[in-house]
Amino acid sequence: MWLIKSEEDTDLQYGKLPNDRTLEELINSSIIIVDKHSGPTSHQVTAWIRDIFNVKNCGHSGTLDPAVTGVLPVALGNATKAMPVLTGIDKEYIGVMHLHKEVPENILRNVISEKFIGKIKQRPPVKSAVARVEREREIYFFDILEIVGKDILFKVGCEAGTYIRKLCHDIGQALKVGAHMSELRRTKVGDFTEGKSHSLVEIRDAYEFWKGNNDEANLRKILIPVEYATMHVKRVFVKDSAVDALCNGSPLYPKGITRIQKDIIRGETIAIMTLKEELIALGISKMTSEEMLNRKTGTAVRIDRVLMPRGTYQKWEKA
Repeated sequence: MWLIKSEEDTDLQYGKLPNDRTLEELINSSIIIVDKHSGPTSHQVTAWIRDIFNVKNCGHSGTLDPAVTGVLPVALGNATKAMPVLTGIDKEYIGVMHLHKEVPENILRNVISEKFIGKIKQRPPVKSAVARVEREREIYFFDILEIVGKDILFKVGCEAGTYIRKLCHDIGQALKVGAHMSELRRTKVGDFTEGKSHSLVEIRDAYEFWKGNNDEANLRKILIPVEYATMHVKRVFVKDSAVDALCNGSPLYPKGITRIQKDIIRGETIAIMTLKEELIALGISKMTSEEMLNRKTGTAVRIDRVLMPRGTYQKWEKA
């Protein structure tokens, strides 16, 4: 899993492990998994979170329609810079599809398994924020959990950007009876499950309990350091001496690297980490894992988004 380029120590007077951050520091560098309720838009939920924590920057990953409930990742402060790697991860939903006429169960199952599992073509609905251009998406599974007359309780796992409402409509068209989505709940975004989600009331109460009673326990359970929210992104670890230059936007050169995750390819987004497992920046790899290991010159990673504040680590003349 890892390629070791050099063995290095880290200076404990600079930086800190993500779990050792103060709550003020965590609030500026964490993800919250909100259990969105029916009614508000995703933007409204995000605005309420921003107001609760009194942060300047706040953003959500994977928009949910107002009537749809469930898992909505919301990033606080500097963690919003990691949104590009949070928006493209797989989703899971449980919902109810209402058929406009009853069909035999065997026909329903056959049509879904033959036409709606694997790669499908989908045109975004009229009421969407993207261009209505046909695009390919992947359906990993579509499990029928229960059938009650014309109502089909289902569970679906899919690629990011799949429109479940449109999926139900298209299944109805393929069945030649028509169908629409009547209920939907998102149960999973990447590794973020319902079990890790919190209602707005829970979040607000945890914040106020910390402010009023100086009790951090509940809020620490809610705030997920951005490092742990981006574990699906391949990683490169660097020497302490390289950190300050990276915070100022300098490219990462092979000599600054200590450990490399295997199977990095050119052009993919990767996370650049300190030896204390802090996320310094996201960058675009200009070398493969093996090239980073064996080369001494050239640009290994081009910096795209810096998350770590400048001055966190000592400035070195040569990184």
